Amino acid sequence: MSIEWLLTNLVAGFLLPPLNGLVFVAFGWLALRRRPRLARLLVGTGFVLLWAQALPVVGNALLRGLEGETLDMTQARQAQAIVVLGGGRYRAAPEYGGDTVSDGTLPRLRYAAKLHRETGLPLLVTGGTPDGAGLSEGEAMRRVLVDELGVPVRWVEDASINTRENARFSVELLQRDGATRILLVTHAWHMPRAQHAFAATGLTVVPAPTLFHERPLTPLDFLPQGYGNTRLALHEWIGILWYRLRS
Repeated sequence: MSIEWLLTNLVAGFLLPPLNGLVFVAFGWLALRRRPRLARLLVGTGFVLLWAQALPVVGNALLRGLEGETLDMTQARQAQAIVVLGGGRYRAAPEYGGDTVSDGTLPRLRYAAKLHRETGLPLLVTGGTPDGAGLSEGEAMRRVLVDELGVPVRWVEDASINTRENARFSVELLQRDGATRILLVTHAWHMPRAQHAFAATGLTVVPAPTLFHERPLTPLDFLPQGYGNTRLALHEWIGILWYRLRS
């Protein structure tokens, strides 16, 4: 298991809901006797965070703030390769007899297969085993593309543990074959961070995002329904800030 991956996810746990709200509540409880006014402020802030971050209208708005435009096919035909980022694995899947791609990875593969059929560009899949066990994301992606979608894969990068390493290790494979302009396939909300990481390697990146969150509001969007989309969005915003600070 990668220590960097483990520490990154531990730190992220405290910056994302629900722990980011519970931290305020915990400090408020500790300050209750000595600083009751401050304690009430902290507890109130914590509960407001817990409530607001569970609203679909908040999570969807944060995700839409990350999403850009759909692919311009004129630019797509000028690329030399399609790079697909892994989005997680489904470990020890009983119905598949072992590890395969997660529901976060499958939409990316489906869109990459569509683009391959429309452009004829070769594919690179990228993703390692950050938890240190099982089939790599890259190999699991290759198997789904080849065996289930009937799409060939030219390059498999299976050593990376995060988006920055996806970019760093993928560019080494691409440059051996002279590919410097790519279509980058990932979720629309993940594209800003991924594009920044790949452009930093010197590649010319044409964004090919999939799964956008633009949809009409309903009354249910104003009722708490969980932290999924808010966690995704805040994770990306924090990741973008961290990448920019490191670069």
